[in-house]
Amino acid sequence: MSRLYLRFYFALLGSLVLFALITAVISHHFVGPVDRASRTLGKLIQNALPPADAPAAEQHEALLRLTHGLHANVVLVAAHHAPIAMVGDPLPIPDDAWQRGEWRQPWKDDTIWMTHLPDGRWLAASAPIGLARPAHALMVTLLALALAVAVGAYPIVRRLTKRLERLQRGVESLGAGDLSARVAVEGGDEVARLAESFNRAAARIESVVGAHKALLANASHELRTPLARIRMAIELMKETADARRKAGLDQDIAELDRLIDEILLSSRLDAVVDHEVDEDVDLYVLAAEECARYADVQLDGRSVQLRGDPRLLRRMLRNLLENAQRHGRPPIQVDITQRDASIALCVSDAGAPIPAEQRERLFEPFYRRQGGNDGGGAGLGLALVRQIARRHGGDAQCVALGDDRSGFVVELPMRH
Repeated sequence: MSRLYLRFYFALLGSLVLFALITAVISHHFVGPVDRASRTLGKLIQNALPPADAPAAEQHEALLRLTHGLHANVVLVAAHHAPIAMVGDPLPIPDDAWQRGEWRQPWKDDTIWMTHLPDGRWLAASAPIGLARPAHALMVTLLALALAVAVGAYPIVRRLTKRLERLQRGVESLGAGDLSARVAVEGGDEVARLAESFNRAAARIESVVGAHKALLANASHELRTPLARIRMAIELMKETADARRKAGLDQDIAELDRLIDEILLSSRLDAVVDHEVDEDVDLYVLAAEECARYADVQLDGRSVQLRGDPRLLRRMLRNLLENAQRHGRPPIQVDITQRDASIALCVSDAGAPIPAEQRERLFEPFYRRQGGNDGGGAGLGLALVRQIARRHGGDAQCVALGDDRSGFVVELPMRH
């Protein structure tokens, strides 16, 4: 049974069934004989007394003989609750006490005991009559049952709380900086699924922190190359201002600016959880605007709406198109289709297919692929594409298409 609320429900249901069975057994083996003994006692008292229609004086004399040596207040009452004979002090009995068969006076802490005779009369006394009351015995039994249920339920509840305590210690360890903190997954209920979610979250945090460390290390390495070329070009331009060198310098500066911009955007996406902007976006219109910036780009699809950050989605489209321009061959094809509750954006070109073993690695920051049209490439372009897609609840993949081609497919959910 994997659902925690079902375990609690059936545990309670089982306790109630057990309670009902034990109560039935007690009623059959304990309360029944006591009731029969009470009826027998009532019959004996009736036989010792005159008939109900006998004169009151005769019934009083019989009551005196019956209570001889008994230090108690006793009253014989008719079926309609009118006193017939009395020994000792009067017993104030309210009308509702006859249905219960006993009555307690709270201010005196005394109990008046009553026995119902077969002919309808009542005998009430300030001393116990017959055996102990079955209601008291049943009450003690029920209290014992409640105690047994409490003792039996404790180890079950304690086992659950211990698992929650271990999960709490894992969360505290993670918060203290131990990114390798994990908790044991026990069972298949909600607590186990919570432990699995914690482990996945901890692994994700550890991965993100590790990725940031690698990102900073790789960024420092990648930035040295364009900076070195800029320094050399500046040194050469001191004596002469060659136009070709100026163009190369401008290209290096642009590459450096683009790389820094990608690093800043990647860091902001990791640091900020919620969307800075969340609005309705027509992905087809956004793609048409971006495709117009490039030559030999064909767009096919129709208008589709989703919720998201238009600036991030525009950046995702631009990175895909720039990647196709730099590493592929024209023409570039952009297709937007709707699949049930999701939108699929596919960007492909006429370049050589990408080997299957390299497709996933293309989304790694600063990964250099051998065999591309430009001799490889490095940066955060495709890494940002996947990051933006996942931020919008989707994902990005490099897949094999027909006609021996490869393409990049971004699938985003349609949110209403």
